[in-house]
Amino acid sequence: MTLSRADFHARNLAGAQSEALRLFEQRAVLQGAWLSWVASQIYLLRPAEYASMVRKELMRLQEISEN
Repeated sequence: MTLSRADFHARNLAGAQSEALRLFEQRAVLQGAWLSWVASQIYLLRPAEYASMVRKELMRLQEISEN
C-alpha cells in the first residue's frame, strides 16, 4: 500500500523539521562551508519527497533567521 502525498507529509513532517533544524544549526559551525555541506546532506536523504520536505523547512528556517 502506498501513502497518499498528504499522508506521507503528515507522517514525516516532524522528522523533516527535526532534520532541517539539525542541518541549520551547523550553519554557524561550518560558516562558509555550510552550503556545500548541507547540499550533500540533503542529497543523501531518501525518498526524494522527504528530501524535498527537509529542503523546504530549511528555507523556512533561513527566512526566519534573516528577519
